[in-house]
Amino acid sequence: MTPEERMASLSKLPFEEIGTPAEGARGFWAQTRLILKNRGMLGLFVKRDLKSRYKDSALGFAWTLVKPLTQIMIYYLVIGQFLGAERGIPQFAIYIFTGLTAYGLFSEIVMGGTASILGNAGLVKKVYLPRELFPLAAVGGALFNFLIQLGILLIATLLVGAFPISPGMAYFLPSLIVLLLYSTALALLLSALNVYLRDVQYLVEVIIMVMMWASPILYSWKMVADKLVNHQWIVDIYTNNPITLAVLGFQRSFWMAGKPVPGVPAADQLAQYPADLALRLMIAGVIGCVCVYLAQRVFARLQGNFAQML
Repeated sequence: MTPEERMASLSKLPFEEIGTPAEGARGFWAQTRLILKNRGMLGLFVKRDLKSRYKDSALGFAWTLVKPLTQIMIYYLVIGQFLGAERGIPQFAIYIFTGLTAYGLFSEIVMGGTASILGNAGLVKKVYLPRELFPLAAVGGALFNFLIQLGILLIATLLVGAFPISPGMAYFLPSLIVLLLYSTALALLLSALNVYLRDVQYLVEVIIMVMMWASPILYSWKMVADKLVNHQWIVDIYTNNPITLAVLGFQRSFWMAGKPVPGVPAADQLAQYPADLALRLMIAGVIGCVCVYLAQRVFARLQGNFAQML
């Protein structure tokens, strides 16, 4: 077939648009279907990222155990023993590791997602595929590490004789969903903004550090509520932060020393959770779904110039 005949045959093929031409909810669901159609590619990206992270290292994936174990030892000794935080929180090691496990998932998704488009600039410039796959691959890699840390947490609860078998485990799934919704929304939004303004990834690192200290991980929620007893509106803002709610949900699930004691007023208990925690998580989950939708719409608007900006 001559080049002229080939061009003539190609010109007869129907024109297919790529990307997300539709606006609003129609465009969102169209892109969602396209992502599901390319889920095999998403799995390859997750595997690639995990393998490249520990490539040529002697311990390989064993490093995923080293970081959380080092974290719990440092925080337990420095914050718990030296600074005396352990005196106010029973089973302090389990308490902080529960919060770190939850927050580690959130921070890894946000930071990994923010840098994902820049990290795959070569593919973005040369091959068309749903660009959302890159931040979503960061979600998959973070979930892998999260499962390992969760396993360590469960082993730790066995060692201290406080395995989480209680109705409080019902808080685990809603808390996990809230973390995934908000972190995915931020990963989509920030990954697109980072292409246009490279300072975003450095700003995110600072914000992630501040947010960890602004979450009840190294201290209890009750300490904040007691300290700001005359400023209830500040306590409400702090409590309704979705990351705070998710961390509290994880603690309600895995930290048995903090479970409510039947017959004892909540104000008299050492560990106290905000009222209607389950309802707050449900509301945060609904808002999180809206955030994912809005973040994807912004991503779809900005992705058209990714190749040029890169």
